[in-house]
Amino acid sequence: MVDDEGVLDPWVAEWLEANPLPGDDFSPEFLALARGSFDLPVARPIDHVHDETVAGVPVRIYEHAAPPTGLLVYFHGGGFCLGSVALMDNVARELAHASGAAVLSVEYRLAPEHPFPAGLDDCEAVTRWALAHAADLGVPDGKIVLAGESAGGNLAATVALRLRDTDAPARPVGQVLIYPVVDSRASDHPSRKAFLGLVVSEKMDEWFWASYGGGLDIDDEPLAAPLRSASLDHLPPALVVLGGCDLLRDEGRAYARRLAEAGVDTEEVCYPGQPHGFVNFGFPAAVDAYGVIGRWTRDRLRAAQ
Repeated sequence: MVDDEGVLDPWVAEWLEANPLPGDDFSPEFLALARGSFDLPVARPIDHVHDETVAGVPVRIYEHAAPPTGLLVYFHGGGFCLGSVALMDNVARELAHASGAAVLSVEYRLAPEHPFPAGLDDCEAVTRWALAHAADLGVPDGKIVLAGESAGGNLAATVALRLRDTDAPARPVGQVLIYPVVDSRASDHPSRKAFLGLVVSEKMDEWFWASYGGGLDIDDEPLAAPLRSASLDHLPPALVVLGGCDLLRDEGRAYARRLAEAGVDTEEVCYPGQPHGFVNFGFPAAVDAYGVIGRWTRDRLRAAQ
């Protein structure tokens, strides 16, 4: 373990050198691969895993043989443009195992074909369905937590904001934000400059945001960049998980700080030396991160009784 959170873990550096990540490829062939519906090897068995459609949106449901601690609605990452429930199956399984909760993994629409707010609309629709139908999965009413990483962390945060500001009859009891993208202004956050190119290149970062905007200026839109929200009052308790060498570290930390200042019960955990995606990649630090997420989620669900 490195002492300075912003110094890359030597193990991670060796892994990245041995496993070069895709470059700035936005071709149809790459997009098809990066949104794949194919399943990867299963490292964490879960008793019942099946695909359904709820609220008009495809989802993958993970259920345990034992009664669930609650329900976790999970939004995968991928810059709003990449990823799928199949490709992030490993994350959903680990979340289910760590938390003891059933998991709804959401196949929301992706940009650039479906720009903002299409993906957010899908995530909100599934969350509202979950709040109304949790009992169908053996979950007592109200025991629902939102979770997501990177773009999915953005969607978890913005769904929470939307539900706060609308006539939602029920609300989630927590939000797990794993290295969330919550702002668009890179110049405001030194980690954006310091670690851009380590996992996400500058060109790809710009393409993700421009694609999500779909030609519109969404830089100050709170439901796209929640750090720009005028108020973060009355939101669910939050766990914010960060990587010390992640380009999104500083904006995630700023969001955690603003949540706490607004009176939201907020916990921030930063893993020194870890880059963007370390949880998705299953790096050694991810084992501890899943443990923290699991304990925090169980505590939130238990408190909701």
